[in-house]
Amino acid sequence: MPVPLYQAKAELFRTLGHPVRIRVLELLQNGPRPVRELLTEIDVEAAGLSQQLAVLRRAGLVTSTRDGALVVYALSTPDVADLLAAGRRILGAVLTDREGLLAQLEAEARDL
Repeated sequence: MPVPLYQAKAELFRTLGHPVRIRVLELLQNGPRPVRELLTEIDVEAAGLSQQLAVLRRAGLVTSTRDGALVVYALSTPDVADLLAAGRRILGAVLTDREGLLAQLEAEARDL
């Protein structure tokens, strides 16, 4: 029996629910990067990064190629970068709305 689309979407968002995975995807937006470069940019042990890269690979969000001992990762599709950009826009809108609400609450408190 096939997995319902909503369940597949939920699994995708669960995969994105780890800060190291998000950081990896952000770094790969500028093009493929070898693991050693990712390690210099992310404060995590090599084993931890390897584990998170494996999760991203299984989810189909990244691909890897090997050139001798060098393993290079890339986004599987430009749509992953689009999803990250959408997340930034949503977060910006949510935070802007919260700042507006906070300003309203502070104004009401001054009026009391």
